[in-house]
Amino acid sequence: MTRYIVLGRFQPFHMGHEYLVKAAHEHVGDDDQLVIAIGSQQAGWEPTNPWTVDERKAMIKAWSQSENLAVEIVGIDDINDPPNWVEHARKTHGDGILVTSDGPTAQLYRDAGYEVTEPEMQQREQHEGWRVRQTAKMLSTVYDDEAVREVLKSSIPQAVIEWLIEHDALFRLSTFETGVHAG
Repeated sequence: MTRYIVLGRFQPFHMGHEYLVKAAHEHVGDDDQLVIAIGSQQAGWEPTNPWTVDERKAMIKAWSQSENLAVEIVGIDDINDPPNWVEHARKTHGDGILVTSDGPTAQLYRDAGYEVTEPEMQQREQHEGWRVRQTAKMLSTVYDDEAVREVLKSSIPQAVIEWLIEHDALFRLSTFETGVHAG
């Protein structure tokens, strides 16, 4: 059994993440496992990490079910110590093949002896987490669900958009001002 690991903060799960998970899934055989490892699991309700680990798991679960993909979702605390990160993360996501588009992360894992696959990303700039969060923040006080769907559909998978709307999970973005939670 081989574990294919996709690592990210998933704040929120967006099309760049979807691309990586689907690229990993192309290699998954009957006895293999696809693991989505959520970093910074302790973070939430802050400008760069607005959603909790449970909310991020729920977003990913909604997406994976809509795609009929079997995934294992795990959370990993950030230790803010890159040289020791891989050993720390390994305890949660296990050994396997890392699938990533992030160069520094790829190098950390290679240095630790992991096989790394780096799919070539299309429109990487459009799918950077901060851009997706800024777009979502602009929509956080828009009460027209169709307008939200229309604007977000180019950067967030439909199942995740629906999750964000159903759980009123965009509104909290409007509470972040100058990096400080207003509530």
